[in-house]
Amino acid sequence: QVQLVESGGGLVQAGGSLRLSCTASGRTVTTMAWFRQAPGKEREFVAADSRSSGTFYAAFVQGRFTISRDAAKNTVYLESNSLNPGDTAVYYCAARYSSGRSRIVSGYDYWGQGTQVTVSS
Repeated sequence: QVQLVESGGGLVQAGGSLRLSCTASGRTVTTMAWFRQAPGKEREFVAADSRSSGTFYAAFVQGRFTISRDAAKNTVYLESNSLNPGDTAVYYCAARYSSGRSRIVSGYDYWGQGTQVTVSS
């Protein structure tokens, strides 16, 4: 089993930045990722870090977000810059044992509770 705990969400003005953190406990996972879900929309992939496949991003990130991992702390971070109201969502951390570059919800085995990010205009 793996437990994921997110932190770092909050309210930020458009153009601002936030850093989200997700710490995993339990078994070691290969890939840790961030997804987000806005009200009334489906959960969508944002970014992921895979021990075997490196980092990869959703197309809409366009260089604004950076994912990184501190292996010693078993923690993954999402640096989010140039935020706009369209980035408002609950951001979820996810993890899987498998390698490869999965961008779909069903590809992940474990999920955190989510952290709210609200961007005001």
